[in-house]
Amino acid sequence: MATNRTFTMIKPDAVANGHAGKILDHIIQSGFKIVALKYTQLSHEKAGDFYDIHRERPFFNALVDFMSSGPVYAAIVEKTNAIEDFRLLIGATDPQKAGAGTIRNLYAKSIDANAIHGSDSDENAAIEGDFFFQASERF
Repeated sequence: MATNRTFTMIKPDAVANGHAGKILDHIIQSGFKIVALKYTQLSHEKAGDFYDIHRERPFFNALVDFMSSGPVYAAIVEKTNAIEDFRLLIGATDPQKAGAGTIRNLYAKSIDANAIHGSDSDENAAIEGDFFFQASERF
């Protein structure tokens, strides 16, 4: 069943580079309502748990190292057609291929340090949102 919510995370590279506020503003100005927001740092173990779906991939260890290297902003955002619209807003994983004006085009440095995560399905948005937020933390 489709929902109007998705999960996102502003990654350590964008936080370290001072882009978190601009990215959050970009999300809000694009019509998304933030219903949950948390500033946190993933331990190596928690980052591994979050990206468990990629455990067998060759990039898994580097991804976990990167995602536990600094603080992140985790958020659940809401808008009609949230998943598809958010994926369009953030752009392609490779910032060189991301459309002009997308978050990754504006703020990402590389395919690995790509500024932001966005859920790719309603199912994953629910799983990822539940990883970071209890029901009482959503508004």
